[in-house]
Amino acid sequence: MHSILLVDDDPDMLAAWQAILVHEGYAVCCARNGLEALDHLKVSIPDLVITDWMMPLMGGAELCRQLKAHPELGHLPILVHSAGPPHAEEVQTWNACLQKPAPMQMFLTTVEGLCKGDRS
Repeated sequence: MHSILLVDDDPDMLAAWQAILVHEGYAVCCARNGLEALDHLKVSIPDLVITDWMMPLMGGAELCRQLKAHPELGHLPILVHSAGPPHAEEVQTWNACLQKPAPMQMFLTTVEGLCKGDRS
């Protein structure tokens, strides 16, 4: 069973995607911002991080930078799932990006691919 850290400041979005991912057989842990996500990562390292881009305290951009800069976390695949996705000129520190609202099948196919090692 693959594990996922789901990071989003919208509690309804967290609850909905957590329920969907658990139903699909994933173990899911949730965080409400990048700082909370980093605290979770001190305890357990998931197979995939799914993060929103715009969040309070620490957004997705900084979370991605910190993950890629950390020796033990730099290998983690990251899916950005956001209504306000990164700008094209930003240095890409994530593996995939889907704009909300992403179709469920596209989201699940992307998650499955990243968990299986498709990091392109």
